[in-house]
Amino acid sequence: MTHSTLLFVAAPLTFGVGIAHSLLGEKYLLLRLFRRPDLPALFGGTSFTVRTLRFAWHITTVAWWGFGAMLWVASRDQLSQDNALTVLAITMLVTALLILIASRGRHLAWPVFAAIAASALYAPVAAPHDHPPVLAYAGR
Repeated sequence: MTHSTLLFVAAPLTFGVGIAHSLLGEKYLLLRLFRRPDLPALFGGTSFTVRTLRFAWHITTVAWWGFGAMLWVASRDQLSQDNALTVLAITMLVTALLILIASRGRHLAWPVFAAIAASALYAPVAAPHDHPPVLAYAGR
């Protein structure tokens, strides 16, 4: 198998693991955890705790999907620094939006992830385009 084929196979597997992680974690872990009577009450109740635990669980899936996107781009031999930063920026932006929506803006991680996304998107514009590709395969 070529490196491109291996990466092409790995990409959907990574997406699939993310889907399984979210669905199975929601069904078998989070729902059972949220039924516990001793769930900590933050900011006057358990709803903020539940929303925080839920987005913390699901941002792992978002990260894995970002890794899957990176593998897919690499499988097409298009993993330049600009493309890698674009995938990273999109992943961070989705993470920021998930946290913003799930916490109703009360968790302060969302502006940090938004700043990371903006920085990653702006970096190629701010830097000259004379940088080498992120991945270089031996023998090429």
